[in-house]
Amino acid sequence: MFLRSTNYLIGFILLITESFAAEEGMPQLNPEYWISQIFWLIIIFASLYIALSKIILPKISKNLETRKSQILDHLDQAEKFKEKTEKKIKEYEKILNESKKEAKIIMSESRKLINQNINKKKDHLKSEIEKEIQKTEDEIKLLKINSINNINKIAIETSSNIVKSIINIDLNKSNASAIVEDISKKNIKEYL
Repeated sequence: MFLRSTNYLIGFILLITESFAAEEGMPQLNPEYWISQIFWLIIIFASLYIALSKIILPKISKNLETRKSQILDHLDQAEKFKEKTEKKIKEYEKILNESKKEAKIIMSESRKLINQNINKKKDHLKSEIEKEIQKTEDEIKLLKINSINNINKIAIETSSNIVKSIINIDLNKSNASAIVEDISKKNIKEYL
């Protein structure tokens, strides 16, 4: 087919040589040179066609295919990495949620232990305070009782001294102590 089209082209050129001939101007329009120009035109374009179709275009298409396969591989790898990343994110969130739950459990257990310790120490402190209060109350009662005895002794001595100074008679200490004890027994409930 290529040869047939070139033959038609050459015949056509020969027919119209007279109409486009150059008169001493441009040599490419001179019909004498047209056959050689067409020959070289066919050789150059044929060699360019062969070079493009057999050497350059296969390399370009091979490069395009290689690039396409690399892009597809990279997209597949990116998809795999995306899936792995999503899986890792889910694992991370799961671990984070579990850690939060464990932290809450630990906090509540620690809070319970601290409250138990505080309550034990409060109870112990209350019992110690109650013991101290009871001890102090017992000491106060003992002091009251002892002070009443001391007051009775002082009252007996003072009353016997007053009677001696007023009447000049020594009062029997047993009589004076009986009177003071009788009066103090009646009024002792007010002071205890």
